[in-house]
Amino acid sequence: MGLTLLMAAAAAAAAAGPAAPPLPARPVHTYSIVARDPATGELGVAVQSHWFAVGSVVSWAEPGVGAVATQSMTEISYGPEGLRLMREGKSARQALDLLLAKDPQKDSRQVAMVDAKGGVASWTGKLCIPEAGHAAGEGYSVQANLMENATVWPAMSRAFEASKGKPLAERLLAALDAAQAEGGDLRGKQSAALLVVKGTRSKTPWADRVVDLRVDDDPEPLRELRRLYELDLAYDAMNEGDALLAAGKTDAALAKYQEGMTRAPQVVEMPFWVAVTLFSTGQEEKALALFAEVFRKEPLWRTLVPRLPKVGLLPDDPQKIEAILKM
Repeated sequence: MGLTLLMAAAAAAAAAGPAAPPLPARPVHTYSIVARDPATGELGVAVQSHWFAVGSVVSWAEPGVGAVATQSMTEISYGPEGLRLMREGKSARQALDLLLAKDPQKDSRQVAMVDAKGGVASWTGKLCIPEAGHAAGEGYSVQANLMENATVWPAMSRAFEASKGKPLAERLLAALDAAQAEGGDLRGKQSAALLVVKGTRSKTPWADRVVDLRVDDDPEPLRELRRLYELDLAYDAMNEGDALLAAGKTDAALAKYQEGMTRAPQVVEMPFWVAVTLFSTGQEEKALALFAEVFRKEPLWRTLVPRLPKVGLLPDDPQKIEAILKM
């Protein structure tokens, strides 16, 4: 359908004569939300569309700066340029207005921005394919085009507001689920994305992304996005456990490891590395029980054990290594 729309747009442009502006490049019709968490300052954007890899086109966010969703007949530059303007001190409203003012195809765009202060700006051009519209609230904007009906974005707004107090990522997912429950994209489902960044920039930018997940092609992208989010929480808990262990907080680290394993019981690798940690910190009985469970589920992990003393992850003691391998 995207190609058909482009062909129709090309014909219309040709009929308009040589003065017609250039055609928009990507028909990414979708529903999305941009938002700022007032408690944590986190900034996020979430999106779903019947379009391949929608997260690579629509969703943009930068820690301490803002978040952008650019869709409909998408001009991708609204993402990086919007963030640049907000980084330079412009509000979301000022940034969006500046970009719209120089866009000859603005009537075919749908864009929303939120800045680090919670300022919001939204735009739905008159040439966005119905049903299309947006709704802005305190610190957020929801927007959609080519929807099955005009109840989609109001439902997103209600779901987001009803989820106050929950982590921003979960509130964004709630808005997407509400959109789909109202019929969602007229064409169906294909891809989705969830991006959340911290409210302030740190000296370790690689740690400033809270959630960064994409489902590029799936018959049930929202269901898959939620599965990935739950898995992300599990791995986050394991990483927090590592940090606590490095700080000498063994009990707190073990609690985080347990949280990770509970969230993702299907991931056998998690208890393996927890067993390695326990064994190396003198809790051999607990470790051996975990090793036994891991080897029962996936025997291949047994072959890794003899390699770990060489890199300092297990004691360089043949008898202890043999005790693990007997489990």
